[in-house]
Amino acid sequence: MRFPARGFTLLESLIALAVFAIMSIAAYSGLRSVLFTRAAVEVQSQRLAAVQLTLFRIEQDIEQAIPRGIRDEYGEPQAALFGGELTSDRLTLTRAGWDNPLGQPRANLQRVAYRFREGRLWRLHWDVLDRGGLNEPRETLLLEQVREFRIRFLDQADWRNEWPSATTGTDGDPKALDALPRAVEISLTLEDWGEIIRLLPLPS
Repeated sequence: MRFPARGFTLLESLIALAVFAIMSIAAYSGLRSVLFTRAAVEVQSQRLAAVQLTLFRIEQDIEQAIPRGIRDEYGEPQAALFGGELTSDRLTLTRAGWDNPLGQPRANLQRVAYRFREGRLWRLHWDVLDRGGLNEPRETLLLEQVREFRIRFLDQADWRNEWPSATTGTDGDPKALDALPRAVEISLTLEDWGEIIRLLPLPS
């Protein structure tokens, strides 16, 4: 006895296609969400790495600051460390421990500065300490989306917004130009993460 061949009806085919379409949409939505989440995590990870590197560079420079002033392009003496909100470079200092992996004929001291410009924080350094007419700084972009970059200096027991401060008495005393604060407080306000504050002591 033979049974007649029987396939899917039109209604059954439509139901199967509808179920397949729903499952496909759900799978695509899940995959899209996973991809977006992964991209957001990668962006945040890169941002975190940039912030951490910036703070590390600042901390390393400040903690290795030394009392060694320089002479500028005009031969005028400059303080070993100076800065403040009214200066073009918020912080300028001489630091030790400049790595020399290639064994170049240079000192291990380095003059560095931090410049805040149009929402970006830059690190500048000079190849030699005492500047000549051709000794232009090299700039490195550290961080973007910066709303504010402020620095304070601890002078004995008081905080100052500028350094050298009036109490250091640098007028007529070249040695006073080498005076360093006891500590430096940096405040970095980011557009996405808010304010980050670090208190960094200087070498005794």
